[in-house]
Amino acid sequence: MAQPPGFEDPTHPEFVCKLHKSLYGLKQAPRAWNERFTNFLPSLGFASTYADSSLFVKHIGTEIVILLLYVDDIIVIGSAFSVIQQVIDSLTVEFDIKDLGNLHYFLGIQIDRIGTCFFLSQTKYIQELLQKSEMVDCKSCDTPCLPYNRLLKDDGSPFNNLAAYRSIVGVLQYLTFTRPDIAFSVHQVCQFMQAPMISHYTAVKRILRYLKGTMTFGISYSASDLQLKAFSDANWASNPNDRRSTTGLIVFLGGNPISWSSKKQNTVSQSSTEAEYRAMSSTSAELDWIQQLFSFCTSNFQQLQFSFVTICPP
Repeated sequence: MAQPPGFEDPTHPEFVCKLHKSLYGLKQAPRAWNERFTNFLPSLGFASTYADSSLFVKHIGTEIVILLLYVDDIIVIGSAFSVIQQVIDSLTVEFDIKDLGNLHYFLGIQIDRIGTCFFLSQTKYIQELLQKSEMVDCKSCDTPCLPYNRLLKDDGSPFNNLAAYRSIVGVLQYLTFTRPDIAFSVHQVCQFMQAPMISHYTAVKRILRYLKGTMTFGISYSASDLQLKAFSDANWASNPNDRRSTTGLIVFLGGNPISWSSKKQNTVSQSSTEAEYRAMSSTSAELDWIQQLFSFCTSNFQQLQFSFVTICPP
C-alpha cells in the first residue's frame, strides 16, 4: 500500500507499507475476509454445503442451524432460538458484529412476517429504480410487455446512452428474484446490452411503468409439504433474430415457488420436440442442484418426491 498522504517517510519516499491486516476497501479485502470467516466456522461445528459454498449447516442433536454468508451480511436461521443465540454469541466473541434481530430487509429484499407466512417484496428497490430512471410520475400499464411482440436487433435508431440502458436492465435482473412475472420481459431486453435501440429502451420503460402500478407485488411463503414440483416450457424458434427458443421453468417446494428462469437456449432447435427436451434438461439440472442443496440441511429431504410437468403445445 502506498504511504498515506501526510505520513510519508521523507528519507524513503519510494517505500510502501506492508499490511498486517486487510483494510476495508482494498481489492483483496473481500477475499481475505471470506477466507478468515469461512475458516473459523468449522470450529463452531459448521460444514460447508457442496451445492453452495456460501451456505453452512450445523447439526446439534435434533436441532439444526443454517448460516448464509454474503460478503459481510449474514443470515442465521435455526430450529430453536437457543441454538441460534449460541451461534451469534460465538461469532460476537471472534468478530465485531451487530445483531439486527429478526430479518426484515436483506440485499434489497423486504421480508414481512404475516402470522406464519413470510412475504418477500422489493417495493423500496423499485422506488429507487423509478427515481434513478426519472419515471416516478409515469403512468402505469397492465402488462410488462406487449403480447406477441418480439424485439428486433436492428429495429429503429440506436439508443445513445449505453450506460443508462445497462444500469437499468441490470437492476431489473435483480428484481426478478421476487418478481417472476417480469422474468420473460427482462430476458428480452437483456439480449441487446451491446447495441440497444430506442425501441428496446421503450420496452424497458414499459417494464418500469408496469412496476409503477405493481410495486407492492411479491411472493408469499407458508408452511407446506416437501414435494418438489417442476414445470417447464419452450417456445420453439421464437426469437426473430437468431431463431433460438426460450426456456421457461419454475420449481415449487410444496405450494411455494423457490426457483424460476426464462432464458434463451444456447443452440437452435430443429423441432418443437427438441426445444421441449432442452427445456426439460435445464429443469432437471435445476432440480438436481436443489436436491443436493436440501440434502445438506435435513435428512427429510433424502427421500424427496418429484413431480415433473412440461407444458407441450397442442
